[in-house]
Amino acid sequence: MVEYGVLAEHELPSLLELYKQLNPHDNALDACTAKDIWKNIEGQSIKYFVAKENGKIVASCYICIIPNLTRGGKPIGFIENVITDAEYRGKGIGRKIMENAIQYAREQNCYKVLLQSGSKRTDAYGFYESIGFDGESKRAFEMRL
Repeated sequence: MVEYGVLAEHELPSLLELYKQLNPHDNALDACTAKDIWKNIEGQSIKYFVAKENGKIVASCYICIIPNLTRGGKPIGFIENVITDAEYRGKGIGRKIMENAIQYAREQNCYKVLLQSGSKRTDAYGFYESIGFDGESKRAFEMRL
């Protein structure tokens, strides 16, 4: 049975294992570095939403709430690192964690939620559009540092 919730520090190793599917060519973080980063995350307006089965994280995304001086001071939600384990795709699990993140943005009074998807991950576009995201309304630019 899949359970949904927010990430706890003791679940970091399971999340890092799932992230190997998200960015398979990245060097894995060691546990100590991951815990140091987590301590910083805990002090920010960031929440990780997860789905897990038998203690294994099978899907995750995070949302960062960004303060804003326009739109009446309503913040912006930014969702990143959306991933569902390959063996669990097509079962509605990714949709549920995204819905949880979007609901959290509503609770934080965000006026919009943004996400980026890799330009080569066209298979994910239909999924995001089925949730209600508009891939044509804005254009994202990035600069890798």
